[in-house]
Amino acid sequence: MVIKAYPIGMVRATDNVNGEEEGETRPEPHVGLEFDSADDARDFYSLYANRMGFKIRIGQLYRSRTDGSVASRRFVCSKEGFQLNSRTGCPAFIRVQRRDSGKWAIDHFQKDHNHDLEPTGENCPLFMQQKTLVVKNLVADVSHKPKVKLLKEVGDGRPCSSGIINGKRVKRDGNEGQFKDEPYGGLKFNSASEAYGFYHAYAANKGFRVRIGQLFRSKLDGSITSRRFVCSKEGFQHPSRVGCGAFMRIKKEDYGGWVVDRLKKDHNHDLGCPMEAHKKSFNASNKFVEEVGGLLENNDFVSIFNGSIVKRCRENHIGSDWYSILFEYFQCRQAEDTGFFYAVEVNNGKCMSIFWADGRSRFSCSQFGDAIVLDTSYKNSLYLVPFATFVGVNHHKQPVLLACALIADESKESYTWLFKTWLRAMSGRYPLSIIADQDKAIQQAVAEVFPGTHHRFSLWQIKAKEKEFLSLMDNAFKCEYENCTLKSQTADEFDTAWNALLNKYGLKENAWLTEMYEKRASWVPVYLRGTFFAGISMNESIESFFGTAVNAQTPVLEFVSRYERILERRREEERNKDFNSFNLQAFLQTKEPAEEQCRRLYTLTVFKIFQKELLQSYSYLGFKIYEEGATNRYLVRKCGNDYEKNMVTLCASNLNVSCSCQMFEFEGVLCRHILRVLQILDVREIPSRYILHRWTRNAEYGIVRDVESGGTSQEPKALMLWSLRETACKYVEAGSTSLEKYRLAYEIMREGGRKLCWQR
Repeated sequence: MVIKAYPIGMVRATDNVNGEEEGETRPEPHVGLEFDSADDARDFYSLYANRMGFKIRIGQLYRSRTDGSVASRRFVCSKEGFQLNSRTGCPAFIRVQRRDSGKWAIDHFQKDHNHDLEPTGENCPLFMQQKTLVVKNLVADVSHKPKVKLLKEVGDGRPCSSGIINGKRVKRDGNEGQFKDEPYGGLKFNSASEAYGFYHAYAANKGFRVRIGQLFRSKLDGSITSRRFVCSKEGFQHPSRVGCGAFMRIKKEDYGGWVVDRLKKDHNHDLGCPMEAHKKSFNASNKFVEEVGGLLENNDFVSIFNGSIVKRCRENHIGSDWYSILFEYFQCRQAEDTGFFYAVEVNNGKCMSIFWADGRSRFSCSQFGDAIVLDTSYKNSLYLVPFATFVGVNHHKQPVLLACALIADESKESYTWLFKTWLRAMSGRYPLSIIADQDKAIQQAVAEVFPGTHHRFSLWQIKAKEKEFLSLMDNAFKCEYENCTLKSQTADEFDTAWNALLNKYGLKENAWLTEMYEKRASWVPVYLRGTFFAGISMNESIESFFGTAVNAQTPVLEFVSRYERILERRREEERNKDFNSFNLQAFLQTKEPAEEQCRRLYTLTVFKIFQKELLQSYSYLGFKIYEEGATNRYLVRKCGNDYEKNMVTLCASNLNVSCSCQMFEFEGVLCRHILRVLQILDVREIPSRYILHRWTRNAEYGIVRDVESGGTSQEPKALMLWSLRETACKYVEAGSTSLEKYRLAYEIMREGGRKLCWQR
């Protein structure tokens, strides 16, 4: 039996199998229980928790890899974790997952608690039993931790000066219960939360619900400068939404207050009953405080002054909460690993950002630091501390950790320090490309510190914004837009198609399209193909290196152990791939010498990519269409498909070759079109310059290349140390499997020792 769940005050008595009278059914959480929204699931679990005698918090959320939307959420017992003395690591929780229908359903439920419960009156509503909390001495950055807290109501409607947020600013008129105040341009508030509470009360009176819309940040320090509160039916992401245009936007004043600078009252749908809307949105009316204030019970994440939540510029709790533990960890690692590097940004004597990379990561960067991903996905979730990772792609096409950081804030200063520290740690090695978010602070920092590096925007951001924009357009526009952005073969072709699209649909003045065109080199495939990105797909989002096991919501005391456990697991996976590449051989499928050559050099993973291109090359025809001196051009097209064709240019004197598809430039492996031309010219082996060392079996732990270039005398030593150490570990692992292998490994090392003159 699947029970339909409703928000607090709206749980219906359906499917009453026990014969209870209507209104007495109290469904308990169970796998399969459905809700209209994640908020409804939270409200339902809150009501259940109140009945059973515990409180809840919002736990982790998980996002879709395709478009960045929230795919599932966890709601946990308030005693989950160990961040506070009052918490006991309670395992009780529910997890809800979004289904294709748009509904949310419980897919995991842990009922048991590890502490005593304190049941309250069964019929007492949740919001009548919550106690007002006194907030003391709270100072911290609150930009990364949305949570839930009750708003204190002040009867006279004035801003509350008691240190508790004022959530009832709107007055009622006599016995009629009508609100006097309506929003208007120029209306001022002491805080953004006060503005949100006002608009929520107005919405409840009018008969609609409110969602938090876009926010805009300062280019200087990353602080929030304006916010939009919209009708819940804004947009088209859910079947219940109809693209309603009603909204209120507030702008931050120089003195710290907020003022309504834009307002639209008209809706494109019928409004509901005022009291019904008010009941439905009771818990949602506190949601803005969740997003900017955090859970007030935690006592270490919020600064409240005269009823306003204050975000202090470039302040955070990295130093107070994290530095002591991480510093101890760094000291231990440096004693074990001479290549371990860490740096701390200090501002006015306070710890800001922290950066670290162990010796192996730094060595990996020397081989795989040409294309990097800066993963700052903490900004899209409920994380407390901004944990970020630098990730590369190794010779097995696996993600490889290059460095980690805790970032003080989302300002240009923080990212500039981060990138400069990266250069110091990596001996001044600049990446060819970096995949990072579209944030202006990141764009500015990349342009300043990595001037020759191609910055590509994260796919999930682009897809999310495209989805929002395209939802307002018809199918014909969507089709033409996708053809323009995804199928253009040259920059000129893209420009022509883009301008034609804007002219046809009258979108020349559209602000979002104008901005995206200006940044086209960072997201349009035709502009990205000419830069090396190690083949990182332009159609799939990148998986987080640590997944959900380690993130900035991880308790401080558990962070290091989880971090090391996942890192070791990833490195064990890499060692397994190394072992397979050296001990297993792929089957040859042709008699081409080039196939045997590449099987001998490439890792198994990369060889399969090459082999696929080689087999596909037999389906193509090549025609010489131009010749001048040693330069020849070939038109290569697929048999039976006149539309799929590419241009290959080759210099016969030195076998320099390029293709219009730019697969080699983007991925570092020759494409089927070039292979077809080489077959026509009877070139039996691939020129060595087209077999990148980074894709070979010896890429990571073979001979260290170019040790004389860049860095101090200590840098090559650290790289060679890690290379030798990893090779020695392989001897130990293989030699310990049997007595016979032990004797063989021992003799090999003794022989090596005699040649190095350290053993006689």
